[in-house]
Parts: sequence; C-alpha cells; structure tokens
Amino acid sequence: MKIAFIGDIVGRPGRVMIQQHLKKLCTEHGIDFVIANYENASHGFGLTKKNAEELFKSGVDVMTGGNHTFDKREIFDLFDKYEILRPHNYPSGVAGTGLKIYEVKGEKLAVLNVMGHYGMPYVDNAFRCADDAVNALHTDGVTNIFVDVHAEATSEKRAMMMLLEGRVSAICGTHTHVSSDDLQISKGTAYLSDIGLTGCRDNVIGMDKKVPLDTFFTGIKGHFEIPKSCKKILQMVVYDIKSGKCEETFKIKIFDDDNKIITKGWIEK
Repeated sequence: MKIAFIGDIVGRPGRVMIQQHLKKLCTEHGIDFVIANYENASHGFGLTKKNAEELFKSGVDVMTGGNHTFDKREIFDLFDKYEILRPHNYPSGVAGTGLKIYEVKGEKLAVLNVMGHYGMPYVDNAFRCADDAVNALHTDGVTNIFVDVHAEATSEKRAMMMLLEGRVSAICGTHTHVSSDDLQISKGTAYLSDIGLTGCRDNVIGMDKKVPLDTFFTGIKGHFEIPKSCKKILQMVVYDIKSGKCEETFKIKIFDDDNKIITKGWIEK
C-alpha cells in the first residue's frame, strides 16, 4: 500500500493548497490513503465542521490532532461523525480516540496519534501509551502502523523512533511547522522528525509576522493571525509499505508557483 501524510495544515492557505494539489498528487504517485494533521486548519487554531468537510472532499481520508485539538468546541461533535483523531494519550474519559484501524487495498492500516510532553498540555505518558498500543495491534495481527508524534522537542520524537523502530511502518513528527532534513528508513520503519507546515511559508510558522515580532520585542503575547495573502507551500511524505515495513519513502514539496521538489529518504544499512 502507498500512504501519504500532510501536516500541519495552517488556516485557509493550507487548505487551498490541498484543494488545488492533493488529488492530482494522489493520482500521479499512486497514493491509496491520505492522513493529515488538522490542529491548525481553522484560522490556525483547531478544526471546524465546515473545514473538516472541505478537507475530506479534497482527498484526505483521516485526520490527526495535537495540542490545539480542542480549541474549537464543536470538535466534540465531530469525533463520532468523521474520521478525526486526537492524541491517544489524553486521559481516560476525554472524548474521541487517537487510534483507528482502516482497510487499505485489502489490508489493515492502523493510524496512531500521540502527543509529547515538553510545552504541551497535561496528558498521560506518550511512550507507555505508544508502546501499549503497538503491542496490542501486533497481538491483533495489525502490522501496517503509522504514527503521528505531535511534539515540540525533537528529542522526544527521536526517542519515539528508538522505542518503535522495527515495530511500526512509519513515524512522523508534527507541531513545530518547520521541516527537518532527516527522512530515513531503519529496520523497516520510516522516520522524519518534523514534516513542516502546509500553508504560508513567508511569515512565522504560517502566521502573520507582526504579533510574533512584537512578542519578541516586548515579551507581551498577542493573538496570532493568518496572513490575508502569502506565499504558500504543501508538504507531504509518501510511504510505500509492504507487510508492515516501509520499503521506500520520499517527501514532496509543492510551492504556489508550481515548483515541485521531491526528496528521497535514505535507507540505513
């Protein structure tokens, strides 16, 4: 099976790039299933029903979340109606789930969403949660497993790779909005510390530069805004998975001037 992952979608600019390019990319690269991180999809904070439907119509099959999952209160009504996840290590009793199993080309694919700890809301231990979830999936015979690790600290993401290496098909980091250059495959597990944002690329992590600059100068925080106009980018990782192992991975960057860059992941020997 060939699956793809997009994240973090930041506001309308990110949604526009997905509308314009995703279905064409799926056809061009033979992609069977698309996962995307939604936590910044609605004006930078959370997800609305309208925007969820927009993204699903654009070709997304399931969406993962993060620390902004519950910023829009209507998310509580969306979990049972749409293929929307939230970090699996939120405490017991919180609405939604961070783990679902899908059928792709006659095989089972598990999508697991966990959230790190540094600078994040209070949640259960991400490493114990991921370890237990993956063990349970293997017991049930599910070996095709994708993991979205939503975390600020690169060390937490890399440690998750060390924990799950050889046990899952792919691990991809989200949250920082800044792409990393360490796409690789080791023991059949693809890994990337952070995929980077899909949205405005010429401001500050997808947001208008004014408030972040004011904050850095004064120490006083303000409300981030999505720029009304900007240069845009779509960032997506593609995984070719067979029998639970990733055999090939590459990252696609599409710019709003139609420039396209494809970077292949290296395979550790």
